[in-house]
Amino acid sequence: AVGYIRAASYGFTLGGAVGLAMIDAGEPINKACLQEGEWEIDIAGTRNPAEVSLRPMYDPKMERIKA
Repeated sequence: AVGYIRAASYGFTLGGAVGLAMIDAGEPINKACLQEGEWEIDIAGTRNPAEVSLRPMYDPKMERIKA
């Protein structure tokens, strides 16, 4: 394990689970590392693929909030 999920909920606008994770890699992590890595979340012993993003997955340009 390189980190833990700190908060999770169902994202209705995304149609799936959303979580906030903290990663302890022992060194700084850059955008390339996140994009090139394969990420999984262990839920009760079952590994599930995860998509990692530094930006919000919904309305990243804040267009909806400014409408």
